Amino acid sequence: MHRPPSAEAEVAGELAAVRPGLVPRYSAELPGARAAVLTRLWRALTHEPLPWLTGRAAGREGLTLRLADGRRLHGPRPDPYATAAYVTEVRLDDLAYDDPARLMTDLAVPHATDFAAELGHSVASLALSRAGQEDTSNEWPGTDREWEQRVVDGHPYHPNCRSRPGFSVAEQLAYGPEHRPLVELSLMPVRADECLVTGEWPHGMRDGARLWIPVHPWQAAHVLKRAGEEGPAAHPLMSLRTLALADGGTHVKTALSARLTSSVRDISVYSIGLSATLSAFAETLTAHTDGLLHFTRTLGAATADSPDLAAVLRESPQVYAGSGERVVPVAALATTGLPGSPVWLADFARLALTVGLRLLELGVALEAHGQNLLVVLSPTGAPLRLVYRDLADIRVSPARLTRHGLPVPELTGRIVTDDETALRRKLFGALVAGALAGTAGSGAALGAALETVAGDLPSTPDLPALLENPVPAKALTLMRLSPGTPGDQWARLPNPARFGARHS
Repeated sequence: MHRPPSAEAEVAGELAAVRPGLVPRYSAELPGARAAVLTRLWRALTHEPLPWLTGRAAGREGLTLRLADGRRLHGPRPDPYATAAYVTEVRLDDLAYDDPARLMTDLAVPHATDFAAELGHSVASLALSRAGQEDTSNEWPGTDREWEQRVVDGHPYHPNCRSRPGFSVAEQLAYGPEHRPLVELSLMPVRADECLVTGEWPHGMRDGARLWIPVHPWQAAHVLKRAGEEGPAAHPLMSLRTLALADGGTHVKTALSARLTSSVRDISVYSIGLSATLSAFAETLTAHTDGLLHFTRTLGAATADSPDLAAVLRESPQVYAGSGERVVPVAALATTGLPGSPVWLADFARLALTVGLRLLELGVALEAHGQNLLVVLSPTGAPLRLVYRDLADIRVSPARLTRHGLPVPELTGRIVTDDETALRRKLFGALVAGALAGTAGSGAALGAALETVAGDLPSTPDLPALLENPVPAKALTLMRLSPGTPGDQWARLPNPARFGARHS
């Protein structure tokens, strides 16, 4: 077996200095973390259109991939919707690998070196995240931040699920939601006439001719390189850069110019400029879902004409919970045990797909992945309604809106498209290949749920594509190995209904 312990050893060394009591648990979590990342990488290798793979051959003992240089890579039978770490080893010709970083290094494909380093960070950070957990398996959280903190493993399908390059161990412990810290934000003073502000910027963050923009402490130290003034305390949510203010529940989305999973988490001037318009537009959509979907309102957004110094203030999704109800991020549902019931899973799929298809037909494609989409649960756990947050990456079709007699908001840029493929990719890639798949945990479970609810879904022109065509999913590994190619790239996954029937 190959053990490249560079990132693992670095984290162990730093951990010994700042939290020595956690070192044994960290070491114990490393094998499982390697398997979790290797499973995600195997999904990419078996389903993404990677240019240096020239063939895939299935057999009784698994799947063999043929590389352009003639080598063979062999692993278990793949399930592109699995969330369990079922891949513990793959073989490159005659050598066995249980470590994704070493495997990517020895594949030696273009840009593999940088990606391998990220995979190493992902393994080490994932082990660190798991090491710091308390046993809450028999408890349901009482606050929204505790639901967010339950999502320990990060993205369910990205090999860089926990990659946090640029963060020391001390900073991961201080800022990672899974470590349950309280973070002190900084406030940066900026002249109001030098800022773009949309919505209502709170009076408490104004001082005469100046605005105070809340800044993540990592951003202040590493990018802005100045401390600012002492700001409010907040609890980090699963996106890391978004935090819930400790004294009021308002959510603050901060700029964080670090590469987490795939993207650098800054806030573009473009998104600030459209935030108020998008928020007002979204409020008009709830009526078209019979009240089954609510959007968190953007209260205010500001930027000092820089993606590195900007913030968005949003209301908490918890305002949409009734008495005894809970609002739970979809990414946290797997920690509840609810998806283990086929009836519950079908009910949730029916709710999510009904809402998604209705809005898509009207002309709005949500990026409804497990972080943006939340579900309102009854006191008994039944899925009642949905809540959606963060409108920055939805897609809006003026042609579809017009066809249904709906006013077209004044939007420009990437959000606006009438391209049918782009609209379906946005919704199906996030909702089916992301939120629903991550909740179901396997192709068989997801396929069974879709088969159960297919006859109940809105009969729109997009429905056949959902039920019959391959499912679009972002080719996350291809994108990381193609640094010169802008925009999203896509894989085509087997349709869950057909996949479930073959693998049940």
